[in-house]
Amino acid sequence: MSTSTSRATGASAEAIQQHYDVSNAFYELWLDPGMTYSAALWLREEDDLDAAQRAKLDWHLDNLRIESAPRILDVGCGWGSMMRRALERNPDCRAQGLTLSQAQADRIQAQPSERISVALQSWAEHSVAEPYDGIVSVGAFEHFARLDQKLEDKIAGYRSFFDFCHRSLKPGGRLSLQTISYETAERKDFSKFFAEEIFPESDLPHIAEIEQASRHLFEIVHLRNDRTHYARTLRHWLRNLRARKAEARAMVGDAVYERYEKYLGMMVVAFHTGTMNLTRICFQRLDDARPRALAG
Repeated sequence: MSTSTSRATGASAEAIQQHYDVSNAFYELWLDPGMTYSAALWLREEDDLDAAQRAKLDWHLDNLRIESAPRILDVGCGWGSMMRRALERNPDCRAQGLTLSQAQADRIQAQPSERISVALQSWAEHSVAEPYDGIVSVGAFEHFARLDQKLEDKIAGYRSFFDFCHRSLKPGGRLSLQTISYETAERKDFSKFFAEEIFPESDLPHIAEIEQASRHLFEIVHLRNDRTHYARTLRHWLRNLRARKAEARAMVGDAVYERYEKYLGMMVVAFHTGTMNLTRICFQRLDDARPRALAG
């Protein structure tokens, strides 16, 4: 393991599984049919949740130039919607997914494809035999740092991730990233409810921290701030969950249902008011980079 990779100190597998392994059937009640658990991209007012999630997947795959990308890596692959969409766009593509959620890995493996692989491991544990043409990571970056870290350690951990991506990409390769980020809020404002009951061992980045950690390794090609898109996505999820309230309570119990209803409602407010933002970034690998030079 390289020195930079050893600085990775994000959420543990146990912390990830506390949230994502509640029940696949529970998430199926209120997510879109593709089980895409991150902010959608609303291109038209008349789009439904399914269309907006597909647009989001396509935005990231367009960044990777998927039609000419035979091998991609999905860091934090969820239930596999990005990888399945990649194969729809390019039937010759091979997609490798990484997740720390056993439930997510089980669902992907229950729908086998010779062109999709999933590993129950973090990016820091992943061994790259041959560089990828593109890397995508949607909704995982929030788990790459912890609230109890010093700021310099937080940035160093992010730097380790970008160093991993740089080493794992072919020359000219791209990284497409999506993450919740701080906007008007700061670390001290992080909700105790979220830190203990929803996303333990996690923290959010500021856009400036992402830029600092990626400096000299990647250049930013596209950047979108889409907090209103996440607010709209969350409203759909909350409406779907409430519509299936009886089924959800029977499935996971009253306490879990009420926790998720509270969490989704709080998130709607946070994105509506600008406490948090939703950041989407396309990075281009700098082939003459200085990987050992820590930004700052």
